[in-house]
Amino acid sequence: MNKTLKSYFYWTYPRGNVHYDVMVSLILLFIFVTPHLWDFGDKPSRAAGPSHPIQVTGDGGRGIIVTVAASDVDVPISATDNDVRKILRKAIEPVTGDAVSVSRWETATDPQGNIVWKIWARR
Repeated sequence: MNKTLKSYFYWTYPRGNVHYDVMVSLILLFIFVTPHLWDFGDKPSRAAGPSHPIQVTGDGGRGIIVTVAASDVDVPISATDNDVRKILRKAIEPVTGDAVSVSRWETATDPQGNIVWKIWARR
């Protein structure tokens, strides 16, 4: 038994042998069954994504400019600058990830006349 386990560990059996087929079957079983038994904690985001496209452009090496439709961002009128920064960072997170900081922002209109937020962000 010890010799058989050693030969499994060192993979000494030739192809086409029963032991070789057993080893390959165990490896494939591990690959395909483990994800169903192991909770890796990767769940889709519960937050609904934006209903309008988000545009990302470069800022000449200083960062990025993200344009988001104003209807996708709910900023209360009484919000402080810090609150606005947090809300806008959360709005651009689906395209930038969470490793960005918002340096400035402004409202503008797109070519169709819709109000948008232009957000300057840095990594």
